[in-house]
Amino acid sequence: QVQLVESGGGLVQAGDSLRLSCAASGRTFARYVMTWFRQAPGKEREFVARITNVGNTYYADSVKGRFTISRDNAKNTVYLQMNSLKPEDTAVYYCAADLRIITTPAYWGQGTQVTVSP
Repeated sequence: QVQLVESGGGLVQAGDSLRLSCAASGRTFARYVMTWFRQAPGKEREFVARITNVGNTYYADSVKGRFTISRDNAKNTVYLQMNSLKPEDTAVYYCAADLRIITTPAYWGQGTQVTVSP
């Protein structure tokens, strides 16, 4: 069982930066594939970024070059550094964990709101 708690969301202006954090419980964090998703109002949830247990990273085309996912296994935390934010990045951001690379991971956080004003 893994419990995930996101933090770091907020209201920013276009062009600003934010860093989201996702703290995980448990002693096996390093084994998990960690993924960030987001869901904007009226839209389906979408993949944002993923980092595997060995540190391979993957990004949605819409955030490539602006967002960076990283993890600190000693702190049981995964981060999403978001730069050059755009209004279309406005969404609730969720982190998720699974032992596999899978479309719908087993464990999810409660989400953190990111709002980017024009």
